[in-house]
Amino acid sequence: MHDSTSSPDYTTLIGTLRTSFGAGRSRPISWRIQQLSAIDHLVGQHEREITDALHADVGKPFLESLGAELTFLRSEAKYAIRRLRLWTRKRKVNSPVALQPAKSYIQPEPLGLVLIIGPWNYPFQLILSPLLGAIAAGNCAIVKPSELAPATSSLLAQLIGQYLDTSCIRVVEGGIAETTQLLQQRFDHIFYTGNGTVGRIILRAAAENLTPVTLELGGKSPCIIDASADLDVTARRITWGKFFNAGQTCVAPDYLLVHSSVHDALVARIKATIQQFYGADPKESPDYARIVNLRHHRRLCALLGSGDVAVGGEADEENLYLAPTLLTHVPADSAVMAEEIFGPILPVLSISSIDEAIHFVKAREKPLALYVFSKDEAVQRRVIHSTSSGGVAVNHVWLHLAVPGLPFGGVGQSGMGAYHGRWTFETFSHRKAVLVKSTKVDPTLFYPPYTELKARWIRRLL
Repeated sequence: MHDSTSSPDYTTLIGTLRTSFGAGRSRPISWRIQQLSAIDHLVGQHEREITDALHADVGKPFLESLGAELTFLRSEAKYAIRRLRLWTRKRKVNSPVALQPAKSYIQPEPLGLVLIIGPWNYPFQLILSPLLGAIAAGNCAIVKPSELAPATSSLLAQLIGQYLDTSCIRVVEGGIAETTQLLQQRFDHIFYTGNGTVGRIILRAAAENLTPVTLELGGKSPCIIDASADLDVTARRITWGKFFNAGQTCVAPDYLLVHSSVHDALVARIKATIQQFYGADPKESPDYARIVNLRHHRRLCALLGSGDVAVGGEADEENLYLAPTLLTHVPADSAVMAEEIFGPILPVLSISSIDEAIHFVKAREKPLALYVFSKDEAVQRRVIHSTSSGGVAVNHVWLHLAVPGLPFGGVGQSGMGAYHGRWTFETFSHRKAVLVKSTKVDPTLFYPPYTELKARWIRRLL
């Protein structure tokens, strides 16, 4: 890792990777499958080292690391390997009658050298998951792990250097100086996962080289609970999804909009579920994570005054612990409702109708995800069709991102572009349009001299 005051020069590194791409090293399907298999093996053979690094960085429980990072990655790798030859095939399209005889098709091709910048909250998966798609599409890549997860960053550098083809794929560790210098270089695509503030910086830097960008951001993902919801199931699923990784998940439910007729009952059930999941003192639970650093811990603690603490509220700065917390009687204009929480604080707001909930959501920026709990299919449809969000889950939270056939990404302030499964391959591919014309027949319809007869035929054929 470079000293934060230095000004690293990545010209040579980028030149090496561009030379490899130009020589066609990353293009053969056999190379792509070999590298995808290597990532699968990397994860499978170093499970303990990876989960230890994640625990050191963010206090992740083993099972949360296993499910949300390791198993997810291996599933994505295997999915891509099985379908890669299908994804890379040319896709035939019909040619207009006026252009016959002709053949038209779309040929996916790699973009070139891509940059992947990862976050600290899922620092292993959110680097390697986009890298899988970049490799599947035939690109070379530089990956930049988060400096806020140093153990994971160091392990990624070690394992990628050991398992993958370093003439095409490299890791750059470091902080702001390294990221700034990387962003001054020309890439063929930049993929960033993180917050909107840094996303804007990346977008401005990318504009200098007209580099396309995928931004996986976040926002305040609302969770609407209808009067018809199964409260026991709803409480368990919300508690799990919100306090997984101590709330440090971009698609965690950010706040609840609960029908007034079930508000108190749901709060009571969530309180009981927190104790069921984490015990009387979650601080002692091996299944509850920690806040990533002191700055974020203090930021979160400052939000506790935004409402009445119905559950939790205990904090230990030395151990970066913040209890699973429910806030009630939260004003809509309070601090906790003004920014993405990204921590284990869950505001609960009472609503009188689904229409009120929809209006509340639509009055704010479009979120990365939206959740609705209801047994009423008409209510489900009304929420889905009346709101805009990156994705929706009905009667659960954030499991839509585990469906490889669904694109995962934001809309508006919550991001641009999408990935997972084939969508990651598409993100890192150019869809080249190809027309092949025969020379055996050469109609003179479009050639001068232009006549009224030709005009009539053009009107008829086009």
